[in-house]
Amino acid sequence: MQKIIFLDIDGTLVNDHGIIPDSAKLAVRLAREKGHLVYICTGRSKAELFPEILEVGFDGIIGAAGGYIEIDQEVLLHEKVATEDVRHIVAYFDNHGVDFYLESNGGLFASKNCKAHIQNIINRFLDENPHAKEEVEKGIQPFHDCLIEGEDLIREDINKISFLGSDLPIAEISKEFSAKFNVISSTVPIFGENSGELSVPGIHKATAIEKLLNHLQLDKQHSFGYGDGLNDLEMLEYVQYGIAMGNAKEPVKLAADDITDTHDEHGIYNSFKKYGLL
Repeated sequence: MQKIIFLDIDGTLVNDHGIIPDSAKLAVRLAREKGHLVYICTGRSKAELFPEILEVGFDGIIGAAGGYIEIDQEVLLHEKVATEDVRHIVAYFDNHGVDFYLESNGGLFASKNCKAHIQNIINRFLDENPHAKEEVEKGIQPFHDCLIEGEDLIREDINKISFLGSDLPIAEISKEFSAKFNVISSTVPIFGENSGELSVPGIHKATAIEKLLNHLQLDKQHSFGYGDGLNDLEMLEYVQYGIAMGNAKEPVKLAADDITDTHDEHGIYNSFKKYGLL
């Protein structure tokens, strides 16, 4: 019986340095060879789906935390942030000294100091972990390098917004924006305390999965979801088999039907094998 599998990226498919374990690549390939469908299901926008990720081979994409669905290069859904809300976000973060970037399918548009902030994070990490240079060059460094500076940030093509850690508590940011956005902590730990994401309300990974399953005329009872972060909660609760990574946040583990090993301990491969997906 054909199954459909939804894989988060950060902390699930890739480790904290942005590297995909070879065992995860093998698991995806073997599952598809067996006839199952494997979809990316991520908070990332399409501009952040670098070649190393797409070259693994997937049947389609759920991106922007459920705001974007693509199947065989056909766009099934694309929700965008209203321009007046983008204007509010840019003004608020600029006034409070919070570095951020706006995510669209055409690029990641960075605030004035955002790119330098991320490079400083990378440099500090390498100072403390010089052995990780190769992983950083394959993982988070390409993300930094693709950030676009100097563009007009008041745009009509924005999927969601990510902000870096600062002295401004995320609770204050949530208070400011919760009436118009889903506000969650960042799924990228290296971005620091008080980092997070703003996404379109009423949209999350589970709403996108439901829409996709209806489009494909597939039954939910054959669905699997793998995740580690707070934006995976709805997905893990919705699919038939919601599986948390061993490195997942505690609320995610509590919401899951099962817990596998961490990404670096071959968690995806081991779980695929356990459920007969290989």
